Formats: sequence, structure tokens, C-alpha cells
Amino acid sequence: MKLKRAAIAVIIGLFVYLSLYSWNLRSGQLDRLAGFTGLEIVKWVLWPCEWVHDQSVEFLDKYVYLVGLKQLNDQLSSQNDLMRLEIMKLREKAAEAERFQQLLEIKPVQGWKTNGARIIAHRMGPTAALDSIILNKGVTSGVGSDTPVLSPLGVLGRVTEPGLSASKALLLTDLNSRISVRGQLHRSTGLLVGNGEGEPLSVKYMKLNAPVTDGEILVTSGLAGIFPPGLPVARIVSVERSDISLFLDVEAEPLVDMDNVEEVLLLRRVLPETNSTQAIVNSTALVNNSTVTEGG
Repeated sequence: MKLKRAAIAVIIGLFVYLSLYSWNLRSGQLDRLAGFTGLEIVKWVLWPCEWVHDQSVEFLDKYVYLVGLKQLNDQLSSQNDLMRLEIMKLREKAAEAERFQQLLEIKPVQGWKTNGARIIAHRMGPTAALDSIILNKGVTSGVGSDTPVLSPLGVLGRVTEPGLSASKALLLTDLNSRISVRGQLHRSTGLLVGNGEGEPLSVKYMKLNAPVTDGEILVTSGLAGIFPPGLPVARIVSVERSDISLFLDVEAEPLVDMDNVEEVLLLRRVLPETNSTQAIVNSTALVNNSTVTEGG
């Protein structure tokens, strides 16, 4: 029974196959169907590979682009930093030129010469007890002891220890500083004394009945011979009168911000003609006079 069914199935299968084969020979529909189906099968088989390839290529392109973009960004960032540094340098040079211009605008004091210097240090020494600065000029530049030091705003102090190519200057705020001053408006005289860094200055020995007001500018009197007269030094901030003292209790503040000064002017007194030079001039004049007399 089973063999019979199998034989029938084989005969039917052969019949169907021969029928389809004959039909395909005449029409070619099965070939077209097989080709179409095969193409679709190939497409869906190859699509994951194609997708992986496309994604890989896209990822590689993006990676290369990002790497190039990062390199360009790093280059631009480096150039930006260089430009910022150059701008900072130019601003510093402009500020320095402006400070030098202010120094040059100071009118020379009659009988004195000016010499520019740069501050290279503050409060040097093992204990740094003195309120002082170090300048880059010394004896070789004509700097001597008690050389006045000033800025466009006023007096800073005086040189106390001149070296060969550098000098130490004592600021007017130091405890050892003493400067003879007078009021710019009322001309009252006194002695300006330093009380240390951050402390107000004191004006000693100003008479009880001396006309002086808050805000008045104190200038050098020139009495001690160290500073030329008329240089601004400090501004009066308080004036108190006492019933038990013969002098006013006056406090003042420096006109110069000592911590933010970078360049200063040094004053050097112009020495008058020596006696020998004057004698030569006088003798020359006498010879000329005698020659004219004899010729006449």
C-alpha cells in the first residue's frame, strides 16, 4: 500500500515537473521567477554586510574628520594663546611707555639733573626691617648717598646705600625717614616722619598756631639740602590741636603708592664751577683786557 502511494506520488511529481519544464520552455516564466527570487535572496543576504560596510566607512570618515578637526582646533587654540600673549606684551609695553612719558614730563629742577632707574626689589635683606627698595643704578651711573628718589606723583625717599651698579633707597614711610617739608598753601614748616609700612606719616614740630588744613599738600622745603624745594611729598589727612603741647598733631599720607611703582627718577645736584676753573676764566679775561689796552 505504501509502495503504491509512493509510486503514485513519484508519477505525479514527474508529471508536474515535466509540465512545468515544458511550460517554462515555452514561456520562460520560471526562469524569470527564479532570477527575481534569487536576486531578492542575494539582496537580503548581502544587506547586513553592506550595512556594516557603510557604517564602518561612515565611522572612519567621521573619525578622520574629528581627528582633523581636533588638530585644527588645537592649532587655532595655540595660535589664540600666542596672540593673547602678544597682546599682553603689547599692553605691558604701552603701559611702560606711558609711565616713561610721565617721567619725561617732569620738569627738571634748576641746579639738578635727572636720571631714570627701575625698581628691581622691595624690602631686601635677612630681616627686611627697613621699608626700602632696590634700584638698578649705582655709583657708575652717578648715584650717591642721599640721592633723592621720586616719581611723577611725588617723592618716594632717598638713596642710603649706593652700590656699584645697584642702590638701596629708604622710602619716606620707613621709621628712619626724616624729610623737611612745608605746606604748599600756607607755607607752614615741619618735619615729615615715617611710622612704618601701612601707617600714616607724622608731621613733627609744626607750630600750634601754624595755618594748616586737611587735604593740604606738603612739599619739600629744601632746608636740609638733600631735596630741592617744592617737590610734592604727602597730603595732610588730619590736624589736631592740643592744650598741653606747643606743636600740632598732624598726620599725612604719601602721594605715591609705594607698592605699585616700577620706574623712578633720581636727582643729582649739578656741581657749580670749581674755583680753579673760575680762576682760569678770570685770568683769560685779564689777558684779553691787557692785550686790548696795549693795542690801544
